[in-house]
Amino acid sequence: MLTLHLVRHAPTLPNAQRRYPREGEDAPLSGLGRELAASLRLPPDALALTSPSLRARETAALAGFPQATRVPDLAEAHFGVMSGRTWAELEAEFGEAPRGWIESLADPAGDRGPPGGETGRGFHGRIGRWLETLPDTAEVVAFTHAGVILAALRLTVGLRAVEVRPGGIATLSRAGEDWWLTRLTAPG
Repeated sequence: MLTLHLVRHAPTLPNAQRRYPREGEDAPLSGLGRELAASLRLPPDALALTSPSLRARETAALAGFPQATRVPDLAEAHFGVMSGRTWAELEAEFGEAPRGWIESLADPAGDRGPPGGETGRGFHGRIGRWLETLPDTAEVVAFTHAGVILAALRLTVGLRAVEVRPGGIATLSRAGEDWWLTRLTAPG
């Protein structure tokens, strides 16, 4: 059986500002984020994977996995014109359009997404391909981003909406082709 712990990176300044990361921005963890990451308790012998982003790698290292393998497919979605902006800024400039962009990005069959960003189909395809690479029998810890976790939950157990705050963990199990959610852990 496979057990997969999907860990959202600990808090950063963009998280506190409630804005999408700027294109190319690689924000480090905040002081609170470093404390939270160091408090995470995960299986010490698990195979550890991480998004290439600094915030995910720092979370992995502080949680006891400094040698986690970087996996490009664990990177957050590309948000295009939404990058660097808060939701209020997006609505002020684009009206209701951002809601449609996010809904399409959240749809595994969505052929749209934020202008200049990933489509729902492309994003979920990337996460689905990564899920297919996981071993049949192992314990895996993957340090990643909210969007990746939500996409994995949609693709595996059909969960359409859940809040995974920075430092939160979603734990899934898989036997054969069957996935199930075994735990959602809030930070702190």
